[in-house]
Amino acid sequence: MNDFQYYLPVNLIFGRGKTELLGKEAAKYGKRAMIVTGRSSTKESGLLDRALTLLKKEGIETVVFDKAEPNPLASTVKEGAETAKKNKCSVIIGLGGGSIMDCSKAVAFSACNDGNIFDFIYGKKKGTGALPLILVPTTCGTGSEGNSFAVLTDDASKDKKSLRDHAVIAKASIIDPELMETMPKPVLASVGFDALCHCMEAYLSRTCCPVTELLALEGIRLIGENLVNVYEDYSDKDGWDSITLASTFGGMAINQAGVAAPHGLEHPASGLRNITHGRGLAALTPVVYARSVAAAPVKFARISSLLGGRSEKDCVKVIRRLLKWIGLETSLSAEGVKAEDVEWMTENAFRVSSASIKNHPKVFTKEEVKAIYKEAL
Repeated sequence: MNDFQYYLPVNLIFGRGKTELLGKEAAKYGKRAMIVTGRSSTKESGLLDRALTLLKKEGIETVVFDKAEPNPLASTVKEGAETAKKNKCSVIIGLGGGSIMDCSKAVAFSACNDGNIFDFIYGKKKGTGALPLILVPTTCGTGSEGNSFAVLTDDASKDKKSLRDHAVIAKASIIDPELMETMPKPVLASVGFDALCHCMEAYLSRTCCPVTELLALEGIRLIGENLVNVYEDYSDKDGWDSITLASTFGGMAINQAGVAAPHGLEHPASGLRNITHGRGLAALTPVVYARSVAAAPVKFARISSLLGGRSEKDCVKVIRRLLKWIGLETSLSAEGVKAEDVEWMTENAFRVSSASIKNHPKVFTKEEVKAIYKEAL
């Protein structure tokens, strides 16, 4: 057994109705909060108003920054940080899906660290902390509530890469499965597959340790047994609880083990063409795994069995069947990627995502990556 280290100081508050604790958790960190959220979903669901009421009940003044977008941009983070500083906010609350949580983390970090956030992402500068952060996820996909990552896109270069800093681990993550149940089916399919990919990639990772293996395998099992059922029957409360927990497990697993080639190849595509992350993974993962099984047959056999298959030989088939069941069969071209993008994506993958590619059981060459992109088109 290899030596390992696992460090993740996050307070996970899991359960139905736990959103009611938001005000009390936020009050631990001061009396001026900034909610980071998107433009519409938390408003339409009533969650934003509910959060404002809970915070007001605890005597907390609140500023709302509602400009976080899918695939959050560095410029949005900068604007959010300036808003937080201008209003002398003492705590940041991320209210929404994975992109909103990532944006929230980066805002909390940038409010305490001046300069281009990509200078910190690429190690040109070292951070010195972040504002306290509370996360309330509304989608069960990224697991961002359970790790130290914040995935961002650089406006100019289209580089998509993670800020990784223990300072952006949430002081508390309130994980309430009830909040997930307003997701449209296409969103559920996309985020559910993203969560599955986190678990599969953490398990396949070259740096997987016993702790992350336990989390990853249980996450795969929970998604394999429940995602399709929930997709077909939104009244399945136990199913919602299970896939929500699996998403958090996936986020915790990649915190130590990292992601692998599917994410490494997807980020250039969604950074360039602003495509939905889970759909990009759906286009790429079966193609990547078809070329990877021989490098880790025992692990692919375990994944297959947890998803209803028999051995490593049918693993890719089982994943494609799952994608069909949840309406997520797609290709890169269907998501807006063009044939002329392949050269740029290949170069970007090796310049920006080389660590993820090297973390995969089979380490791909540039020519192999180019072939994967072409096949996924």
